[in-house]
Amino acid sequence: MADPARARKLAKRISTIVASAIDHEIKDPRLDYVTITDAKVTADLHDATVYYTVRGVDLDTEPDFESAAAGLAKATGVLRSKVGAGTGVRFTPTLTFVADTVPDAARHMEELLARARAADDEVAKAREGAAHAGEEDPYREARVADDDDADRD
Repeated sequence: MADPARARKLAKRISTIVASAIDHEIKDPRLDYVTITDAKVTADLHDATVYYTVRGVDLDTEPDFESAAAGLAKATGVLRSKVGAGTGVRFTPTLTFVADTVPDAARHMEELLARARAADDEVAKAREGAAHAGEEDPYREARVADDDDADRD
């Protein structure tokens, strides 16, 4: 079992090495729009999971996740060699590439928040000019005992 701090440092180093290699050394056009977002290393330092996102060519183009996954699968051996040379650990971890779902989840949360804001705006518009259904103050105040009430008792 390795120290968790060491595993975190190794994961950060692996993500840096893989991102640099994809950007500068691997000439696969399928990896042009791949961004490495995070990496996790198991406690025994034998397996690394590298998370990535793919952006579209422009705002109107949908990202091509399938070709990016195929490009990463083809480049896994080269990337593992780069990681082994760059980290200097005794056992070079195996690399597994996983598409990062955080941007999709963030986009979904933004859509939910926008719908909630729209619903709040509709409620605020309906509230304008509306009157209470009952009395203005539905809570009755305690009766003040006056002299007439005292005489009745």
